[in-house]
Amino acid sequence: MARDYDSQLLESVAVRRRRMRDALLFGAQRARRTADERLGKLFAGIAIAAVLCAGCVGWSFVQHTLAKQKAEQQKQQQQQGRLQPLDQPGASPRPSAPANPSAAKPSASSTPSKTSQPSASHSAKSP
Repeated sequence: MARDYDSQLLESVAVRRRRMRDALLFGAQRARRTADERLGKLFAGIAIAAVLCAGCVGWSFVQHTLAKQKAEQQKQQQQQGRLQPLDQPGASPRPSAPANPSAAKPSASSTPSKTSQPSASHSAKSP
């Protein structure tokens, strides 16, 4: 009998303390949630936000790296395209004066865009 009384007393003190803590923390809505549940949800939200931020940073890094590699590849292809006609062995020499005068003008697609743009802008500026 003495043990039952002691365990009942300890349990009632624990219940009273929990009710007092809930009343202090939550006021009239103390029965809705305990402090432990709120703290758990807060930490879970922070963890989810950190994972999402890390994912965004990782995705941005991957995209930047891929774009950089693609730009380097295009630059190498352009350099190889410019050097290839000079390196071809046995290429026949071009005639100095073609029979067709329109063939002497290089087409816009064969000239690099960087060299054709400044000449167009200079001619457009002069009145």
